Amino acid sequence: MLIHNITYNIDKKLEEEFLTWMKSIHIPKVMQTGFPKSSKIMRLLTEIENGGSTFSVQYKFDSIEGFEVFENDYLDDLHDEVDKKYRGSYVHFVSLLEELD
Repeated sequence: MLIHNITYNIDKKLEEEFLTWMKSIHIPKVMQTGFPKSSKIMRLLTEIENGGSTFSVQYKFDSIEGFEVFENDYLDDLHDEVDKKYRGSYVHFVSLLEELD
């Protein structure tokens, strides 16, 4: 199982709006592609004080092949959607993880 992790640090003033939008609009749109098998959003509790709140959004994929199709066909547009809405108010980084049993 692979986990596509996107960690966002968003301006604290936009935290509630960001979470609502992610849960009601963005994450469902990602899931509608049919490639991720599940998703979750988590808050980072070990924050450094930087004026922002940090969240990890994780999507699980069954295979690298499925992730690669998702990455090639959908990922740029989905990242652009977040950037257009929150440009200048967030930073993010992306990682791909392998779940070990």
